[in-house]
Amino acid sequence: MEVVAEKREVAAAEVALLNTKYRNLSLHERIEELYKDFKLSEVMLTSSFAATSAFLLKLFSDVNRDQLVYFIDTGYHFEETLQYKKKLSEIYGLKVKSINAVKEEHEFTKNDQTWKKNPDFCCHINKVKPLDQIKAKYTVWVSGLMEWQSDHRASLNIFENRGEILKFYPLLDVTKKERDEFIKEHQLPFHPLVAKGYSSIGCSHCTLPGEERSGRWNNNPKTECGLHL
Repeated sequence: MEVVAEKREVAAAEVALLNTKYRNLSLHERIEELYKDFKLSEVMLTSSFAATSAFLLKLFSDVNRDQLVYFIDTGYHFEETLQYKKKLSEIYGLKVKSINAVKEEHEFTKNDQTWKKNPDFCCHINKVKPLDQIKAKYTVWVSGLMEWQSDHRASLNIFENRGEILKFYPLLDVTKKERDEFIKEHQLPFHPLVAKGYSSIGCSHCTLPGEERSGRWNNNPKTECGLHL
């Protein structure tokens, strides 16, 4: 049974201290320290099981296998993504819990093909809204964003208050070279579509092969699904 601690707000002064404290720690040390500063039941970890999700998940499996991992099942994932989720769950002993949109709302986007005319609304229904229901219970939300991935991500800090939750980006200052070296050193498995030219992988109808996030929402200025804004 999942136990959730009482949600608490983290003041700006504490966030500044956390950023100073974590800046010079190694990746494993950052995650180890997280469970000293926060209870397991206060921590929410999400994964899209996309291109290189094994990076963050391997680190967490090394430190705390009791950590629950939330997967937002939009109903539009590639079959390869679901296979990759199963594979990583088995390799790292992950406790994964899938969350979904309200059935009627998802069916609307499916019948309406909302992603073609209003991708922001489609993401809101199938990604943002389902997670909002979960997010309300937690103090800290862990995400594997890295600052080199987009202009928005380059503006973030390791810890940031975002709305009513504290975001924690343990990989934020990892360079692309460092990420690739870690993956090679630990022989982490890539998402099956990486070999076919996909660098960033989301829903099947909004993802094409391309460098980094260029294949997402092709021919649309959209660069984020809305979860991390």
